[in-house]
Amino acid sequence: MKDASVLVVVMAFFIFWVGCWLPVAAVTAIALNLKPTKSLQPEQKLPLMVSLYLLAPLVLWVVIRFTNRSFSDYGLLVNISLLGSLALGFGLGVLSLAIMFTCQFWLGWCSLQKSNLKLIPSILLPILLIALLVGGIEELVFRGFVLTELERDYSIWLAAAISSLIFAVLHLVWEQRETLPQLPGLWLMGMMLVLARVADGGSLGIAWGLHAALVWAIATIDTAELITYTGKVPEWFTGKNKKPLAGVAGIICVIGTSSILWVLSKYFST
Repeated sequence: MKDASVLVVVMAFFIFWVGCWLPVAAVTAIALNLKPTKSLQPEQKLPLMVSLYLLAPLVLWVVIRFTNRSFSDYGLLVNISLLGSLALGFGLGVLSLAIMFTCQFWLGWCSLQKSNLKLIPSILLPILLIALLVGGIEELVFRGFVLTELERDYSIWLAAAISSLIFAVLHLVWEQRETLPQLPGLWLMGMMLVLARVADGGSLGIAWGLHAALVWAIATIDTAELITYTGKVPEWFTGKNKKPLAGVAGIICVIGTSSILWVLSKYFST
């Protein structure tokens, strides 16, 4: 499989991943009494998503046995510097969202539901653990495996554009109505996370931390219903269906964060 087309390798990975997951998903669905025709609630989707993501490292390990690569080739360098990069990325993600929402509060686009702040302590850690899992697996798959394989045949930024498109489109698997307006933002987020890997010298640490921070912060805000939008501006400013990546504010946030990563990449390359 060493000389196989990169698209064949990438497709084989996703087919193998889903194929391994389907029996697990079936057992999970039966155990939870989930109906195929029923719209699943977030808490019902969670066990399915977690089981899928937990399988990814094992499936990738099998695939790399045929590609003559290693996890380190895909940016997963398990050392002390990974923790530092993870913390840096997480801090950058939290800071970027804090600036975005602070600006929206100041402009009167949204308001904080202070009465719901009491809900945060009970949900903070579980959401953080899920965010670290989701961020870590998606970075290993998309900015690690897919990007690295595509770079065999394409330039870094064309590979980045293709891997980011795959990353955005596959989010439709879990939710179509809310994801469609986010597709451009998800693609741009994918490009930002590629830049994070470049800034980190090929390691996934910063990208993992940044991705986890975005998932953690947005999921915490949504779960605790911390923010109410005032309707002062149209949805496409703040984000359709209350999703920042489906609005101008979220896009500006991603571009601003990307600018910081670009500066970091230039700094660390000198």
